Amino acid sequence: MDLTPVVVDQERVVESVAATAASGFDVREQIPLRIVLLRTGSRRHVLAVVLHHISADGQSVELLARDVAAAYAARAAGRAPEWDPLPLQYADYALWQRELLGAEDDPQSLAAQQLAYWSDRLADLPATISLPHDRPRSPRTTVSGGRIEFDVEAGIHRGLVRIAREHGCTLFMVLHAALAVLLARLGAGPDVAVGTPVAGRGEPELDDLVGMFVNTLVLRSTVRPETTFTDLLAQVRETDLGAFANADLPFERLVDEFTSDRSPIHAPLVQVLLEFQHGEPTTVAMPGLSAEAAEVDTGVAKFDLQLGVRERFDDSGRAAGLSAALRFATDLFDRTTVAGICDRLVRILAAAAADPTAVVGDIEITDEQERSLAARGRPGRAVPPTTLPELFTSAAARSPGACAVVAGTARIRYSDLAARANRLARLLIGHGVGPASLVAVAVTRSDDLPVALLAVLTAGAAYVPVDVDYPEDRIAYVLADAAPVCVLVDGGASGSALRRTGIPVVDLGDPGVATAIGTLSPAPVTDADRTAPLYPDSLAYVIYTSGSTGRPKGVAVSHRSVTTLFANAAELFRFDGDDVWTMFHSHAFDFAVWELWGALIHGGTAVLVDHATARAPHELLQLLQDEAVTVLCQTPSAFYQLADAERTRTDAGDAAVLRLRYVIFGGEALDPGRLTEWFSRRGDSAPQLVNMYGITETCVHVTHGPLSGAPGASRRGSIGSALPGLRVRVLDERLHVVPPGVVGELYVSGPQLARGYPRLAGRPRRDSSPTLPGQAPGCTAPAIWAGGGWTARSSTPAAGTTRCRCAATGWSWERWRPRSRLCRGWRPRWWSRTRDPSGSGWWGTRCPTAVRSSIRTR
Repeated sequence: MDLTPVVVDQERVVESVAATAASGFDVREQIPLRIVLLRTGSRRHVLAVVLHHISADGQSVELLARDVAAAYAARAAGRAPEWDPLPLQYADYALWQRELLGAEDDPQSLAAQQLAYWSDRLADLPATISLPHDRPRSPRTTVSGGRIEFDVEAGIHRGLVRIAREHGCTLFMVLHAALAVLLARLGAGPDVAVGTPVAGRGEPELDDLVGMFVNTLVLRSTVRPETTFTDLLAQVRETDLGAFANADLPFERLVDEFTSDRSPIHAPLVQVLLEFQHGEPTTVAMPGLSAEAAEVDTGVAKFDLQLGVRERFDDSGRAAGLSAALRFATDLFDRTTVAGICDRLVRILAAAAADPTAVVGDIEITDEQERSLAARGRPGRAVPPTTLPELFTSAAARSPGACAVVAGTARIRYSDLAARANRLARLLIGHGVGPASLVAVAVTRSDDLPVALLAVLTAGAAYVPVDVDYPEDRIAYVLADAAPVCVLVDGGASGSALRRTGIPVVDLGDPGVATAIGTLSPAPVTDADRTAPLYPDSLAYVIYTSGSTGRPKGVAVSHRSVTTLFANAAELFRFDGDDVWTMFHSHAFDFAVWELWGALIHGGTAVLVDHATARAPHELLQLLQDEAVTVLCQTPSAFYQLADAERTRTDAGDAAVLRLRYVIFGGEALDPGRLTEWFSRRGDSAPQLVNMYGITETCVHVTHGPLSGAPGASRRGSIGSALPGLRVRVLDERLHVVPPGVVGELYVSGPQLARGYPRLAGRPRRDSSPTLPGQAPGCTAPAIWAGGGWTARSSTPAAGTTRCRCAATGWSWERWRPRSRLCRGWRPRWWSRTRDPSGSGWWGTRCPTAVRSSIRTR
């Protein structure tokens, strides 16, 4: 081995040592040891020793440093070093381990017994842990890593030691429990598995032997948010003791047994490692030299996160703090994110040291700035008390000759649309339809559709949209559940099928009905004409959900909710009478509420897209050009096809001439990466692409996220920030703000929210929910509906909509699939309402002492 000194500038030492360490070993051709001597001055040298992990573990490094010091001392004295013969060689250990474990097919062998233990402990272990990654895992993953060092102060250290002593644990177990809490709160959920290395030197004869003895254990815990830290610690103690008692079976054997689909993009079984380092850092003492041992950061990360902790003690042997370092995979995490993780761990340790009986789900892991940012919202506009028919009437009065609706070859002016709707409204009123009535609208995408919808609202009733292309069993269910006073159809087979439901049918294609309507006045309908006054808090429509979380539910939405939506969106979009909108979606999908009424209340034009064109991207593209559409609403999957059609035309030399101002996404998760090619051709300002999110219960949209094609723009599926006038929080199961990047549940409050799932047609639903007593119309409570997260830039990445519907809103609430324990087993009388500080809705609750105690334990 060549130890000729290599001259290196002092400033280049770290770089040279890192380069030496970064060079790999071909263990088929090379011994797994590399030594380089660097000279940085006439009397200054650096000895770089690099070992492959296959040949040495952490304790081996200390042994090698001791031997180097002994060898130097002997050579400095002019003699050869004298080594005491070792009682064992590493090969002896390998043979001994095989004999100890025995054959796995022998039920009495240690290997079979430990394999049975691990089979039980690792059953159904998730393949990966969910953490707030800044970037998704990639097939092109590297082992690049970073490292952040941090300290835990002496007072916390002593508190943790006290807890360990009082509960018959080691400090390692306390740290393990705290790390499990951290990971659970960062999105891992209740099933938390971490790895830990164990020395593997179970016999004194192995203490002075250089070699790789370390084994890795999987420590799996169940962290439920309602558990106290002491209860979790008791569980962790049993887990750790069980794992340590079964530590002889090599980790590689567990990987082979329990990792059926080995993936190269993450570590097997565990992606987080906890390493408790005993003793003092490695030191060297050489005669005549001032020497210091230093560990080199090679910039390699074998795990997503690897936490190393070492105790410090003062001269009296008293606990003086913890030195910790968190190594992280830079493919997944930014340094700022990991720094925040370190801070959160210290908060958990401090909270546990101060009160070990603390409920782990209530330990505050966010800081004040994060909580303030998460609660931040923009004030909404003062919305005048008005209704959709009143807003339409105002638009029609401003531009009676303007085109209101395009449906195929039919074009309807505002004055004509108003007249047709008023006549039909009078017909409905004459049959007793008015406020509190429900009218089903089962009309195809013809010019009769906007007339029918507007007429129902003008009569004071709420419409129940029914798509005639839906399966008959869904149509039958909606009509039976809603029990409308009548159904509007436009002739054909749909009318015949709907007549079999027993609900009165008004066929707009029937000559007799058309004659009756023609005899009625086209003058504006007022409260004097209606059966009862129409108020802003009157229902506007009841749209049925998809039923993805069970049976479809009718969501009741008031005029106030819709007018508030458009009022608060006004400053973001500045819609006006020059805008041409597509009504691309079925009127039974709440996206159509935004499309139709967005056009009609602003004096714009609504272009109804027929069923065939909506499914033919090239034809839709031509329609956008022919009608000079300025506002297009699309689900992302539909837009991807449209973008492909636009690219094909451009490549063929026939680029579409579009006047689009906005393309608004909604209805499903957006993959920003699919927009890269569009941005490269069209830029990101004409049109402006906007991602919005919401569900029927929130009146279409609650967030607004402009998209950019600029270099460095986010490629995550952000749904933006809350619309003005709404407060959107991402909370965990205990209703605490989750850290940035962590998936939680979205809570929304504000006057835009739907009324909920009410009693329909004067009768309770068959699966009706408890009613909140004394709640007045228009009052809204938080809505929880989907998984999501937020970033420090106050945007909300969609994390997959789990559609956990709520409704503690308005008149009643629904027992949704509860991740939270908040409502299980409660009776409504326990509720009393607390006004949201913003004044926009109902946010908190107060309840008797017994119930508050119940909440804490849950």
